[in-house]
Amino acid sequence: MNVAGTIVQYLRRNRVSTTEVADALGKTGVLPGLLPITPHEFRVGRARCIFTAHDSNHDLHDQIRQVREGDVVIVFAHACEGRALLGDLVARYLLLYRGAEALVVDGLVRDAARLRRERYPVWARGATPLGCHNVPAAPFPAEQAAALRRAMDGGIAICDDGGVTVIGAHQLTTDILERLKLIELQEDIWYYCLNTLKWDTKRIVCDKEYLKQRELLPPAYRDRFDQGGQPLKAVRSKGSRAAKQLVKSRSP
Repeated sequence: MNVAGTIVQYLRRNRVSTTEVADALGKTGVLPGLLPITPHEFRVGRARCIFTAHDSNHDLHDQIRQVREGDVVIVFAHACEGRALLGDLVARYLLLYRGAEALVVDGLVRDAARLRRERYPVWARGATPLGCHNVPAAPFPAEQAAALRRAMDGGIAICDDGGVTVIGAHQLTTDILERLKLIELQEDIWYYCLNTLKWDTKRIVCDKEYLKQRELLPPAYRDRFDQGGQPLKAVRSKGSRAAKQLVKSRSP
């Protein structure tokens, strides 16, 4: 199994949250404003970007025919304000017949009641009955589409009740895998310090006193403390330049 497959497997097996992944990326990678239409879902898959524009979803209908099984489809729109980009018909086609893992819409959706009733894993900015037209229109700006594809296509999208976080294709390395493991360890240590040692959150989060008092931690934590050959505290503050550009490259 390659590194990307190992990361997907690790994320699924451990149900690593969008929050933890964003922390592992140096507090980057989040697609802001996206929340689940159907709550209590956890989905992980390879990201595939789809684009449409100018109050029309004609290009969307064309592009989704290339979606592969296991993809997390991420739909971006330009100049479609106030209109739903898709609804139940497209969701059913992608999730049931193309085998998509999840559907992420950087805009609005329609048929919200049916999407919830069918428990389709859909994330969006909101819902409206007003849909896009399905006739040809001017395309999504090419330069912005290219930037989004470079940042996200082939990466890994994690979707849960917190929203959506994307690990870019350029970030699928053993270093990121180790950061994900370290973030989970750090969360375990923080809650141990809170629940067992009864420390306040400043001592835990800001001062990181557990780094100076390792003897207070259980042996299992101490044994794993320096995995990856780097201090645990470095994980949250360190992020690649490419990761920081992920959200900046999104269309307005």
